[in-house]
Amino acid sequence: MDTSIQENNYMVNDLAAKSHQEQYPGAVIRVEELGNHRFLFTCQNGVRLLLHVLSDKILRFRYLTDGPLNTDFSYAVPADATTRLAPAQVEFREKPDHYRLTTARLICIVQKENLKARVLDRSGTILSDDEKGFHWEYDYDSGNDIVKMSKQVPPGVHYYGLGDKPDNMNLRGKRFTNWGSDTYGYTKGSDPLYKNIPFYHVLHQKIAHGIFFDNTFRASFDFAAERADVTSFWAQGGELNYYFIYGPTLMEVTQEYTLLTCPPELPPLWTLGYQQCKWSYFPESNVKEIASGLRDRRIPCDAIYLDIDYMEGYRCFTWSKQHFPDPKRMVRELAEDGFKTVVIIDPGIKIDPEYSVYQEGIANDYFCRRADGPLMKGSVWPGLCNFPDYTNPEVRTWWAGLFKELIQDIGVKGVWNDMNEPAVFEKGTFPPDVRFHYDGHWASHQKAHNIYGMQMARATNDGVKQFCYPNRPFTITRSTYAGGQRYSSGWTGDNIASWEHLWLANIQCQRLSISGFSFIGSDIGGFVDSPTPELYARWIALGAFHPFFRTHSSGDHGDQEPWSFGEEVTDLARHFIELRYRLLPYMYTTFWQYATQGTPMLRPLTFLDQHDTETYLRMAEFGLGDNLLVCPITQPGADGRWMYLPRGDWFYYWTDAPTSGGAEVWATADLTRIPLFVKAGAVLPMQPVLQYVGEKVIEQLTLHVYYKNGTAESVHYDDGGEGYGYQEGQRTLRRFTVTGSPQELVLTQAIEGDYAPSYATYRVVLHGLPGPLEATADGQVAEVAEVTLETGLVLPSLVVPVGFGEVRVSVGAVGVA
Repeated sequence: MDTSIQENNYMVNDLAAKSHQEQYPGAVIRVEELGNHRFLFTCQNGVRLLLHVLSDKILRFRYLTDGPLNTDFSYAVPADATTRLAPAQVEFREKPDHYRLTTARLICIVQKENLKARVLDRSGTILSDDEKGFHWEYDYDSGNDIVKMSKQVPPGVHYYGLGDKPDNMNLRGKRFTNWGSDTYGYTKGSDPLYKNIPFYHVLHQKIAHGIFFDNTFRASFDFAAERADVTSFWAQGGELNYYFIYGPTLMEVTQEYTLLTCPPELPPLWTLGYQQCKWSYFPESNVKEIASGLRDRRIPCDAIYLDIDYMEGYRCFTWSKQHFPDPKRMVRELAEDGFKTVVIIDPGIKIDPEYSVYQEGIANDYFCRRADGPLMKGSVWPGLCNFPDYTNPEVRTWWAGLFKELIQDIGVKGVWNDMNEPAVFEKGTFPPDVRFHYDGHWASHQKAHNIYGMQMARATNDGVKQFCYPNRPFTITRSTYAGGQRYSSGWTGDNIASWEHLWLANIQCQRLSISGFSFIGSDIGGFVDSPTPELYARWIALGAFHPFFRTHSSGDHGDQEPWSFGEEVTDLARHFIELRYRLLPYMYTTFWQYATQGTPMLRPLTFLDQHDTETYLRMAEFGLGDNLLVCPITQPGADGRWMYLPRGDWFYYWTDAPTSGGAEVWATADLTRIPLFVKAGAVLPMQPVLQYVGEKVIEQLTLHVYYKNGTAESVHYDDGGEGYGYQEGQRTLRRFTVTGSPQELVLTQAIEGDYAPSYATYRVVLHGLPGPLEATADGQVAEVAEVTLETGLVLPSLVVPVGFGEVRVSVGAVGVA
């Protein structure tokens, strides 16, 4: 046989040879400006970089290895999300060995030789510098490119964010993976977990930027773990598509990211109240017993949850005829006592020819299929199930319509999505060959897995919103992707009743908040196992300062209602839940700031002062909104703790003791307290205790005014907490300014909007001012009288009309403390 023929027949397979070999861009041979501040760099080996200047602070990098420029589609960034963005200036110049792109805030350099990028601020400080830069590896098994990016790690750099990772706040030296997983009873360092938020912060030389890697494939992040001088991120397919987001503050980085992926609408106010849940409350008599237990003990609560046992054989959108024979009546009776009913809905639809939801899914081909055509089958709570393809808009519309009976007819007020990683018993999740519509961009499970839960929450929210109108919707999800905050609140999953998990709850909720997902909380007390009375008391004290405030537990481990741990803990739980209800005006204002400005509701210590290096490795302390600082106690037997106060002046909430920050302080805190400080100059709006939102008309709000020698501003937002009138202007924003000197304190109010609240007066309580005091309100003498607070403090106060313009308080000869 001719040897040349033999050689031709048995040539080395080029793909096999390239598999597991890293490949790199060639030299740049051409640059085209495509309009809308987009620049396409083409290399001699066909690699391309599409660099898009979205604003003076946001640069988008899209790298392509071959083929045409793919359709630009993202579940994280809505198509119209960037319309608000436009750079003030963009200058593009070619230099001998690089291209230089300049905005009002940034300089971006792209090397001609290898497409490596460097980003600097306008003062010349290097913010981001590629190491290998973009490179890739062909995966013969999947046919995808494993796309990679590596960057240099300068000395003293710190990393934060990345969603729900249960680890130290500072991510340096760690490696993580995003692949949504049902992780029952996870521990510190468990990875991956339920949520997939590929966004992190970089802090170097007290300047912050963010990286958002918008890729839904299984993705990994190495924060100088493998090599101390290199950080990298990569995905098992798709594009190397990331956004560089400049601060220069950490807060601004989160704001820009949250506005890019879009914050949520305002929720109904009741969803910020206390909520009681268990796996499971059934039958109806048990639900009523729980409701009575809360009301009889005067423990405020707005919602009671029904887990999977309310259904008929775990079939979604059904009710157990035995346990809940008349759900509409039960839900109505609960509502008459102030309780909103929230029910669970999972994605698994039981394979049952007699089941209407299954029939509709089959008839319309709404369920996920394997690559060769068969329906995907997997076992979850109902047994063998099919699973809707929520990436198909037609399926989402169908799914939304299924909520009509639950919401509109029966009166359920909220829906809780679980098991939507998606989780499958024994197998973990779907096989990789399952196919998805992906809104017209057909994909395998490898690409769709990480957004499945988000798209289920989207479809659920669409349905709840449609059928609860004119009220606002409420949904909760366990799994999500970047941008999922638009559709749902969330919780941190199946945690454990342990002191470590109390510590983790604090870290995870902060981390999710700075990752754009602020409406978050944990299962108070732990889902797995039973907490000690002390642990439950400390946990509910922390939960009172988390946006989503819910006790939830597994019925396998005993009762976990607030009264389940003895009379002392019952009183403590009531004490902290009542504090939460008093703080609802402040909490709602903080949510409004998040919804309109993208500011995280929970703010790690570093976010409060990134110029103070003492904050970089601390993680227990966090800010709630603009004016509160919280630090939970996460060890048994403690009567207080050392904590770090950010620079500035603060008041200890429980004693009014003034304290200067920039140092560690001891916060005395028995079980009746959580270390809680209020910023000097704050105006803290608080309301009377209610057993549930809407229980009675609020006739007076309290403004707690904290003295500051200087000037400070606070805001209070109000729109009634329900309905959509606020979108038509029925809202009011009150801007308070405190100006203090050794002789007096002046409080002014500027009012924007015309929403008229139910209350006609404020009781202004003065903190940090000794007597005797004299006061005027809008030039008229106002009586100063002592008032006793819930903390036991006796302080001066005065009553003023809600529309006041100026309150002036003169300090006696003693002077200000």
